[in-house]
Amino acid sequence: MLQVRNLSKSFPGVQALDGVNFAVAKGQVHALMGENGAGKSTLMKIIAGLQSPDGGEISLRDRRVQFRNPHEALCAGICMIHQELMPFRNLTVAENIFIGQEPVRGLSGWLDKPAMHREAKRLLERLGIALSPAQSMQSLSVAELQTVEIAKALAHKASVLIMDEPTSAISDREVEALFAVIRDLQREGVAVIYISHKMDEVLRIADVVTVLRDGRHVATHATSELNAEKLIALMVGRELNKMPGRRGAVRNMGDVALEVRNLTKAGKFRAVSFTLRQGEIMGVAGLMGAGRTDLVNAIFGLAPADGGEIRVHGRPARIRNPRDAIACGIALVGEDRKETGLVPRMSVKHNITLASLRRCCRGAVIDYRAENRIADEQIRAFAIKTPDRNRQVAYLSGGNQQKVVIAKALLTGPSILMLDDPTRGIDIGAKTEVYALITKLAAAGQAVLLVSSELPELLALSDRLLVMCAGEVTAELDPGQTTQAEVLKHAMPK
Repeated sequence: MLQVRNLSKSFPGVQALDGVNFAVAKGQVHALMGENGAGKSTLMKIIAGLQSPDGGEISLRDRRVQFRNPHEALCAGICMIHQELMPFRNLTVAENIFIGQEPVRGLSGWLDKPAMHREAKRLLERLGIALSPAQSMQSLSVAELQTVEIAKALAHKASVLIMDEPTSAISDREVEALFAVIRDLQREGVAVIYISHKMDEVLRIADVVTVLRDGRHVATHATSELNAEKLIALMVGRELNKMPGRRGAVRNMGDVALEVRNLTKAGKFRAVSFTLRQGEIMGVAGLMGAGRTDLVNAIFGLAPADGGEIRVHGRPARIRNPRDAIACGIALVGEDRKETGLVPRMSVKHNITLASLRRCCRGAVIDYRAENRIADEQIRAFAIKTPDRNRQVAYLSGGNQQKVVIAKALLTGPSILMLDDPTRGIDIGAKTEVYALITKLAAAGQAVLLVSSELPELLALSDRLLVMCAGEVTAELDPGQTTQAEVLKHAMPK
């Protein structure tokens, strides 16, 4: 269906692709694997007409093609679900799904909104999502935005469908529905290119796996020839230590750092109560729409609660905005680094120091030498791969962007760190580094509230586990004495 030969692409200071070969057959699910910065997204953007190659060629159905823009690629039958979500937030769900291909009434040219809503509803139901086609995109969570992007891709009825991290923000139930759709597409002859950092998903859904490393083709194998260990070794060129677990470890919990009493926000969550101690990692599990992100956003002051109480180190805290939260010693690494974690057009240095500029000031004036020194210290401490501190952060890989967001949060000197899906969309190597960092912070006395869509991650890292469903805490579990099935039982609506 699609073949790429000797494709090359460079950016200032970076050889993103170096003579890459890749092919996907009709009705095949072909996984593309590699660490962040391996060249996966660049390759897909070239295929989808978002970028032009420096060299090489692309053939579609044995005919050479060169797309000047995404519209030409779409017309040829190539559709891409992007890792970085790009919704039209001022439009409805249905309008986003059918943007550019809206149904019209006869020759009048008027939009056929009832038809658009019916088809949008059908696509969303196919994905197992209970969203209203008339709902505004502004009110949707990252997980819901992602499902709308998947529905939009299905609406195009493409012959080549590129999925870049399609499950990074959705729960196991939504993943199962997506996999059922992928199997249907296979039977219809659609070629699916699947990019994910989740090993179990790739080994389960893909027929063939191609691995890129440092912009070069490393290997292509049938999935039946691989296991997680072989795949990791191909991706990173070395074996990685397993995920560090804290279960059963001897640890000394400190005093209560954060106490939440009957916290409520209308339409999001209600009567949520818990305590978090210094040196403790408390996980928060739940399906899409459970209220986990709304909860941490309320604690951080991004969308303050309507009622209830927050106490920090035993004292009542009035948190109306993120500045109040930072002053209380609370930091948040949000679920969407592009939307709430980074200023993409600013440099790595300016993103790192943005929330801590007082450290870099003499009076009201920024001391640029101090800012450079602080930024360089954080770049070294977090092993951020960047040509220099002044590199625009948008050009960094997803894993390195996430390290910038974490560095920025920790530079504020928090005693309470909230992490909302901190490993979303990053590779196995970067994940291992984040896991080690979380464990190290807790060992040093940091109180950590960890929200994650990945249950193995929560069970391995957490000391206690809260489960949320429909805005309420439905269970508090011991991660060492429970299973994924037990967690899902409490996470599912009754």
